[in-house]
Amino acid sequence: MTLDNILEEIKKANTIAILTHENPDGDAIGSSLAMLMILEKMGKTADFIIPEFPRVYQFLPNVDKIKKEGKEEPYDLAIALDSATLKMLNGWANYFETAKVKIVIDHHGTNTMYGDYNYVNPDAPACAQILINIMEYFGLEIEKEVGTCILTGIITDTGGFQYQSTKPETFEFASELLQKGVNVSEVYKRVMNTKSKANFELRKRAIDRMEFLEEGKIAITYITKQDEEEVHAENGDWEGIVEEGRAIEGVEVSIFIRETDKGYRASLRSNSYVNVSDVCLMFGGGGHFHAAGCTISQSLEQVKEKMINQVKMYLQ
Repeated sequence: MTLDNILEEIKKANTIAILTHENPDGDAIGSSLAMLMILEKMGKTADFIIPEFPRVYQFLPNVDKIKKEGKEEPYDLAIALDSATLKMLNGWANYFETAKVKIVIDHHGTNTMYGDYNYVNPDAPACAQILINIMEYFGLEIEKEVGTCILTGIITDTGGFQYQSTKPETFEFASELLQKGVNVSEVYKRVMNTKSKANFELRKRAIDRMEFLEEGKIAITYITKQDEEEVHAENGDWEGIVEEGRAIEGVEVSIFIRETDKGYRASLRSNSYVNVSDVCLMFGGGGHFHAAGCTISQSLEQVKEKMINQVKMYLQ
């Protein structure tokens, strides 16, 4: 069984790298920090490598252990979390590629199974929820700190338990974590209801630019690098803006486009029947049925046109 193999490889490894996707969200950060603590419980030390992450997650336990760079020599073991493809690891994929053994733990249906051992459950609403099962299988007790990281991942990727991907067991897990001493209301407030001033200013600009197409079924907006510079935005200050469009009555697909160094990043969210992962796969991206993204290296107007035309094909 895959988990037996993963357990055996962890026991054998002397050096371990933990990796997740670029522009990490709460599930990526929460899952990775939880894995760091799982390994510590098993008597292992690991490097959780990520150059930068949104400051909203600074409250998480052991966040001070995150490293910007890893070792020069190859790791015995690399564990990638919440990342459907090797490409998503981006600038630090080399730590994964050069590792002697590679493990992937994920919940994306589009996962390309790029590890030596792949533990992927597309039915899980968050990668963090999978770690609960792994800890139980490994015979490890879930304590408050690791529970806080796991809950952060679950709350983030379920939109505060509101997405259709939320399962009955998700609430059972949340109840279990509450019993372990995890402050559910505090985590929810920090993750869902706390915004930086820069995020607020970017939201205002995005809302002002929002357009509605196809009889109000598509909402589309954008922000530029100049916008981010003018409001002194930091990494992650654009998080959640795509939800502004989805929250509007009659909108089936919300499209939020952000200028990056590598082109324009399109984040898509749907409310009911459009599989936005299929839309983004057409442009080399992917994700989940109701939440996905891709990056296109063309002009803003070209990206807008491509995304709108592709989404139109899925509308009823």
